[in-house]
Amino acid sequence: MRRANRKKKIGKPKSKAGERTIPLPAPLVNMLREWKLKCPKGPLDLVFPSGAGDVEHHANILHRGFEPAQIAAGVTVPVLDNKDKPVRDKDGKPVVAPKYALHALRHYYASWCFNREKDGGLGLPMKIVRQRMGHSTITLTADVYGHLFSSDDDGAEMKKAMKWFPALSAT
Repeated sequence: MRRANRKKKIGKPKSKAGERTIPLPAPLVNMLREWKLKCPKGPLDLVFPSGAGDVEHHANILHRGFEPAQIAAGVTVPVLDNKDKPVRDKDGKPVVAPKYALHALRHYYASWCFNREKDGGLGLPMKIVRQRMGHSTITLTADVYGHLFSSDDDGAEMKKAMKWFPALSAT
């Protein structure tokens, strides 16, 4: 496994845990294989190269791909002036900006992995999510994503737990 840094240099992942297998659905694997046959060729044999076949610069990924896709999908926030009023274009329409940074996709994936199945997630244990995220320790995963765990049903969870302690249930 390789990664590109901000200086467009290819190297190893930041940690040994970064060397991992990431599960992908078969249709996506097929799409990536088809794209690789069509994409610009370069000495690094990248799947998502620049037009010249080299490492694509992070700013280009944002400005040419991710941000326009968000705007086209309506995933935006209003641009505000220095008085927190919406900026308007020459036709009086609000000016908008993309809502999310690219790194938000990583957090979305982690939340989907953690989220309970009944809430539309995968309900994966923290150890599996740690591996998928490439974290070196489970503590790092818990520190970064611990806020994603639901706490709105603490009363129901405590009630279930009390079945194991009948002496406490009577008090």
